[in-house]
Amino acid sequence: MTRPAQVLIVGAGPTGLAAALFLTRRGVPVRIIDAAPEPTRTSKALGVNPRTLKLLEDTGVTAAIEAEAQGVRALRLHRLGRPLATLTIDWAALGADHGMVILPQARTEALLTEALTALGVTVERRLGLTGLSQTGDAVTARLSDGTGVVVPILFAADGAHSAARKALGLDFPGDAWDEPWHLLDIDLTGPAADEAWIDLRPTGPFVCLPFSGRTFRLIGFGPSPLEHLPTGWTAGTVHWASGFHISHRMVEAMTVGRVCLGGDAAHIHSPVGARGMNLGIEDAFVFAACAADFLAGEAGRLDDYGRIRQPVDAAVVRRVRALTAAARARSGRADLIRRLAIPALSRLPFVMNRIIRVGMGLDHPVRVR
Repeated sequence: MTRPAQVLIVGAGPTGLAAALFLTRRGVPVRIIDAAPEPTRTSKALGVNPRTLKLLEDTGVTAAIEAEAQGVRALRLHRLGRPLATLTIDWAALGADHGMVILPQARTEALLTEALTALGVTVERRLGLTGLSQTGDAVTARLSDGTGVVVPILFAADGAHSAARKALGLDFPGDAWDEPWHLLDIDLTGPAADEAWIDLRPTGPFVCLPFSGRTFRLIGFGPSPLEHLPTGWTAGTVHWASGFHISHRMVEAMTVGRVCLGGDAAHIHSPVGARGMNLGIEDAFVFAACAADFLAGEAGRLDDYGRIRQPVDAAVVRRVRALTAAARARSGRADLIRRLAIPALSRLPFVMNRIIRVGMGLDHPVRVR
């Protein structure tokens, strides 16, 4: 006889899928819904960092990701096309069991879904959240098909425009920047297939990440990244292009009664450092531990989730905002600092390792208590 769901997960992106997987492996029955009619088909987030790979190790998803992902051997830093520094990353020296890899978000989601399906859990699509209410004992969720469901816990992983966050009346304070940012997945000849490339330009940083054969992700703001490709590079087919504006925001509370928020529903920031998807999977891991303990009778464990994750996620948003602000600064003084400081800092391993640890998600331990 099937046990009724103990946790309703709203949103089947990486955060929601990971939460469902972690909870199911702990023996907690879940139901996972998503308003979208089908899974993500585009690349979106690319970087799967060492922390995420460690957290997913026991699920089998890490091995599946590493089997098809592109590794990153080095990072090349430039200014106006001229080399500033090349950083060869020693993952063991950083204390990482895995190196960062590049894989389109659609594939990461597909691999998480396959692992979840193997455990008997299927995503219910075309089904979103339209409202919720709660008592001290349960959450009542109203769904887009006109039905309602009563569960002990609801986990909101429904993205930056979270219906759950809005239903709770939670503020999402922060700021937004006006510059248009561009993402392109494009075939290129010229760049190395296992190196990341950053060129600091007056209009803002130009970033190139490898992820599939000769296909690369270009990131930039202001003019299109294609307007000034590095010397010797040739552009081919554009597979996907998107534009967006950057916001840095952190929800005022990640736990409200029996409702918890994670991923983009709780925090958003620039793509610098590739922390977004990875931070959401961290949320999912900690939430699963807290929710399982709460359902087993440990009062206060849902509050622990918010107490543990709020300061961690808020600190990451602040750090990423600071790194992005430094990269986008356009003053002559900022440019001079970058031109002089980056080559000098690249010769100080302890400084560069600290910076890399922030980007790779190794700047804090993952605590569940």
